[in-house]
Amino acid sequence: MPSEPLTVNQHRAAVADLVGAQPPVTYQLADCRGLVLAADVAAPVSLPPFDNAAMDGYAVRSVDIAEASAEHPVELPVAEDIPAGRTDVVPLLPGTAHRIMTGAPLPPGADTIVQVELTDAGEHRVRVLGSVPPGKHLRRTGEDVVAGATVLTDGTVLGPAQLGLAAAVGLPSLTVYRPPNVLVLSTGSELVGPGEPLRPGQIYESNSVMLATALREIGCRVEELRFVPDDVAAFHAALEPRISEVDLLVTSGGVSAGAYEVVKDALSGQGVEFTRVAVQPGGPQGCGRYRGVPVVTLPGNPVSSLISVELYLRPALLAAMGHRVVDRRKVRATLTSELDSPTGKEQYRRGVYRPRFGEVSGEVGPSGGPGSHLLASFAAANCLIVIDAETAHLPEGAEVDVLLFD
Repeated sequence: MPSEPLTVNQHRAAVADLVGAQPPVTYQLADCRGLVLAADVAAPVSLPPFDNAAMDGYAVRSVDIAEASAEHPVELPVAEDIPAGRTDVVPLLPGTAHRIMTGAPLPPGADTIVQVELTDAGEHRVRVLGSVPPGKHLRRTGEDVVAGATVLTDGTVLGPAQLGLAAAVGLPSLTVYRPPNVLVLSTGSELVGPGEPLRPGQIYESNSVMLATALREIGCRVEELRFVPDDVAAFHAALEPRISEVDLLVTSGGVSAGAYEVVKDALSGQGVEFTRVAVQPGGPQGCGRYRGVPVVTLPGNPVSSLISVELYLRPALLAAMGHRVVDRRKVRATLTSELDSPTGKEQYRRGVYRPRFGEVSGEVGPSGGPGSHLLASFAAANCLIVIDAETAHLPEGAEVDVLLFD
């Protein structure tokens, strides 16, 4: 372990270099939600692909109804019905109307749509109660997208609208940056599963579900390996069948300076370097490669572990999956109570941020104390309060940086 601790930015850079960019893969649209497009997409067809009705009514020639009014309606024979989906559209003859539904193709010869509300809704003959100019209530070919145009660009995060657009231009799949397969391994002989009876000295295991949820939230595919005891042989026995199947191993626990630090004992000298970062909470950290697989080792206290994901893993993995924005939104806020912090360490305190109406800033107060075991205060928080390494005390009313959770 180096004599001088790393800064947060130094360890963040080490983790980012370790994770690296993910390769492009092609997935069906249903599997692309939240992923990032890896190549520009051109539309194979125009959108709309044909002139069609923008509302229910009657396709007519505008000149045939130019004199229509409520007092002097124009009556036309209804020669055809055109529901949406009809493909054998018959041309419109002068002096006639075709009853047409929203989305149905405009028949050749027609130049406008009379909405049904401006008629008597006749089936065989229709009385038109007002004139409609040419081009009214029509969706023209290519009005939204012209065939061949780029509709989605490399780096686009694929949400409902983007996937809907891809489907609308006829694309069954997209090329995206592959989400990494992550194995989350939690260690500790004291751990038991929720729902099991606790014996003296035991605690319920929470890190695996917490970390897995945080990683799934950003798009990773995650497996959990729980209840690995503080024994090097048991650690290797649990890990060996799984390590070759994943892109990243994330461990929690077993990295501090005491005895029975199983992760450090098992992986030291195997390509993983253990260090300390000048931060509170979450000082003990490690990263490297084991059997060629990237490994990030996190401390076992739950708050330390989750804040480590926020500081190091979340930005690295988002960047690896092609995201251009990888950091939480940062705002300035006024402290509602004083805070103390150890000098020489960046501190990240859980907080509750309240925006001020009509302003870009707000006020923030701590959620619980600084202890790395106080998970309930994290569950109640909506932000992290950032205190730099040179600051020992912040009075009430001081301005601070705040990282907002989604």
